[in-house]
Amino acid sequence: MAIHFSEREFAARRRAATKAMAKRGLDGLLMFRQESMYYLTGHDTFGYCFFQCLYLGADGTMTLLTRLPDAQAAKHTSVIEDIRAWHNVPGANPAEDLRVLLEEHGCRTKRLGIELDAYGLTGLNYTRVEAALTGFCNIEDASDLVTRLRVVKSAKELAYCRKAGALADAALVEANRLAIPGAFEGDILAAMQGAVFKGDGEYSGNEFVINSGELAVLGRYLAGRRHLDARDQLTIEWAGAYRHYHAAMMRTILVGGATKAQRKLHAAAVDAHRTSAAVLKPGKTCGDVFDAHAQVLSKAGYKHMTATGYSMGATYAPTWMDWPMFWHGNDFVIQPGMVFFIHTMAMTRNEQHAQSPGQSYIVTEKGNEPLSRIPMDLVVNG
Repeated sequence: MAIHFSEREFAARRRAATKAMAKRGLDGLLMFRQESMYYLTGHDTFGYCFFQCLYLGADGTMTLLTRLPDAQAAKHTSVIEDIRAWHNVPGANPAEDLRVLLEEHGCRTKRLGIELDAYGLTGLNYTRVEAALTGFCNIEDASDLVTRLRVVKSAKELAYCRKAGALADAALVEANRLAIPGAFEGDILAAMQGAVFKGDGEYSGNEFVINSGELAVLGRYLAGRRHLDARDQLTIEWAGAYRHYHAAMMRTILVGGATKAQRKLHAAAVDAHRTSAAVLKPGKTCGDVFDAHAQVLSKAGYKHMTATGYSMGATYAPTWMDWPMFWHGNDFVIQPGMVFFIHTMAMTRNEQHAQSPGQSYIVTEKGNEPLSRIPMDLVVNG
């Protein structure tokens, strides 16, 4: 069985979920987020690109409705006992199968929460669900119910995050070694991802970012590769992933030398990162973390992004980003056991040069624990 937590831990998570449901007056929850299914049961699949729903009743009853290949996966990766497969044939409408399932569970006229903010629930599928359940039961958005439970990690989850951090460090070692004049970006990416796989890691929730030259100021993956110039800058953003738990990192490596201006930019970026990391502790808010870095960079005369990081956890494609995020005014209060990625992307006013120190942290009782052991010193190769 490819299950990575004990039944005891899963049961505790489900009790917390049903307790949260009771507070909202919900008789059941319709889950379409793969993260929620993995968190509560261990179910591990990319089949959420099709119609897939996990029903959780107020009494803890669970039934999974999914396609046959994913039903087979659920038998090996989850603690779900009641697994139903809908048949992918012309004219199939699994939302109708869902209504039959809910009828069996006595959900007629009941109040059910539904995860609307889910990559697994497309607009088309939602219209089908809405049509199938109109007049049958009452549904309301409960997208945040399990997500909020997932923010504070258990001891086992934190162990997985630490392993992910070690894998991210292993990938950075490869990038620092290979980012030299003439290097091919594809070789750097291959070595970074290979380091994660060799360490028993997983694919991350989204692509590794690698941008050089004038594109080094971008924090998004782009198709296409180039060879590094004799004098260049390379921005990378990646994550170690272990049992789907992520620890993201970010760096800008200089190739062929560093000007005084680039060294000054790096120093300001690291100062901003350390200032925001010092604020990452219990009782502070996500807005406080953002403001700390923004004040340093603005005072130094550099541009910064409108967000500077977010929560880390067990996430699936298309992103490793988790809730909540660091942005100005976010009053979400930080607690021990949370895990966050702080990415500090500083740019010159003309957006020609960037520095982007970033790494993940576990929030402790009094402060935080960095998940990387590699210093943020400026790396200049060649």
